[in-house]
Amino acid sequence: MGLNEDVGRRLRALRRGMDVSLSELARRSGVGKGTLSELESGRRNPTLETLYALTTALGRPLSAVLSDPAPPGIRTGNGPGVSGSGVTAVLLERYEDGEAVTDVFRVTIHAGAVQESRAHVPGTSESLMVLAGTAVVGRPGDLSTVGPGASARWSADEPHVYGAPDGDVQGVLFVRYPVTGEGRGGRGAG
Repeated sequence: MGLNEDVGRRLRALRRGMDVSLSELARRSGVGKGTLSELESGRRNPTLETLYALTTALGRPLSAVLSDPAPPGIRTGNGPGVSGSGVTAVLLERYEDGEAVTDVFRVTIHAGAVQESRAHVPGTSESLMVLAGTAVVGRPGDLSTVGPGASARWSADEPHVYGAPDGDVQGVLFVRYPVTGEGRGGRGAG
């Protein structure tokens, strides 16, 4: 199976496992019902923004549709890459314990791009370690400029942005989703 089919299969299983209709998920996420149907059938290429909108609406981390479920603990490997309007992310690892799910991504923020991300599930935080380039990241009105070897952390349960004003940025992004009960964080994600 290819990325589209794998993501579609996982998305459909997650939605059905939570007993959420296609129409209801479309309403919650702001993603059109036709688009959602095409994603679930593997006929449409998923974007980073769309996948975040869908997994946030389901109260799950992004890795819930990028990797198959594993028992709590460390899961490593090179997961699929997904692209948004200004960021490409490859899932490197998913770590889950009783408190949180942490997704680790290798990211590229593309030169001149500014990607606006919607709020994730309540209590989610992100941190970016910059490997090369200069990134502008965080919540609008509280942005950090981060260069090689430095990092920034922000609350991701509010809208936030990624920018690369001076060329491509290479980095490692940590997204930590709290486990706060059924339908939140990563418990039962998959």
